[in-house]
Amino acid sequence: MSIHAETIKLAAVCLFGLEKLLGEEIDALAWAGVRRTETMDGRVLLEAPAEAIPVLNLRLRFAERVLILAGRFHAETFDELFEGVRAIPWEDWIGREDKFPVKGHSVKSALFSIPDCQKIIKKASSARLSSVYGLSWLPETGVLYQIEFLLLKDEAFLMIDTTGTTLHKRGYRPAAGAAPLRETLAAAMVRLSRPREGVLLCDPMCGSGTIAIEGAMMMENRAPGLNRSFASESFPFLSEGLWKRERERCVSEIRPSGETIVFGSDIDPSCVETAKQNASRAGVSQSVSFSVADVRSFASPLEGARGTIVTNPPYGERLGTEEEARALAKAYGEAFRREIPKWQLYILSSDASFEKHFGRKADKVRKLYNGMIPCTLYQFFKNG
Repeated sequence: MSIHAETIKLAAVCLFGLEKLLGEEIDALAWAGVRRTETMDGRVLLEAPAEAIPVLNLRLRFAERVLILAGRFHAETFDELFEGVRAIPWEDWIGREDKFPVKGHSVKSALFSIPDCQKIIKKASSARLSSVYGLSWLPETGVLYQIEFLLLKDEAFLMIDTTGTTLHKRGYRPAAGAAPLRETLAAAMVRLSRPREGVLLCDPMCGSGTIAIEGAMMMENRAPGLNRSFASESFPFLSEGLWKRERERCVSEIRPSGETIVFGSDIDPSCVETAKQNASRAGVSQSVSFSVADVRSFASPLEGARGTIVTNPPYGERLGTEEEARALAKAYGEAFRREIPKWQLYILSSDASFEKHFGRKADKVRKLYNGMIPCTLYQFFKNG
């Protein structure tokens, strides 16, 4: 098994609505030889040296997965799919004893049966590897190379997952409550709020603390993947030393704040305790302060300070009823206007009538997705 090209093609997958942020993040990794080539719905395509795979997995805040793009071709029939897959040099990645299960998706394509596509892709990739290695039977007892496919408008993308457990699982939140906010989306909300020195970042409905923790990690320049492992750590072409050096470089770039720069609060003491434990696991306990408080009486943690609220209020199953959620929105809307009229607000909600109940029309709205759940980020640049 060998990699012949100096650079390889990759795809970074993200939640819908985060493509621009992910693209900018990838552009900032030019120092590692990373180059963005195309931006699509839910993914960014790029080229990079294979040695950049640890860089991407450890550092990307807004991606869900990093995939090797092994092949791309048009396929409207199973014959076209089979021949296209068989033509891919899988032996550049997959060894004679390695495992290569197949999974994937089809969107607006003539080939829509996922089980049938899986069978064809498995058969074609097996035929290629059997021929190359001179085997009639592939043992599949070695390293795991998860093949993922996407059929999008009759274009087939054949990929190998380098990530394993999806990147939004940073490793600091072992158990999530009801309707948890993805860490990648929380990080995006913070980035969109333009965090800056001298401006407090607050989440007064913090739940398990995800927004506050992601904000602290971002402000400290703490790589999001430092507390977890990745599928490609077992790939033989990415040595243990390569991963070790990149982790050490990430650690060397952390800039501890030395003071509290982020504040989170929640009315539920058990949530606050969980948030504190999560912050400790994430390594940002010194930068985040969590407290028990009712959002309906919110006030600035530091009198006279400038600040930004970034929050995902409880709604539906997280609160009980729609009526309760809307009554709460009215109450904290009044509190924010009364107590912090000059603060900026970034509020994520899946309630299409949020502005009506909050009591004010947003200055800007942005459509985002928490997994497959459509949401809106309501942005208020002057509160009051």
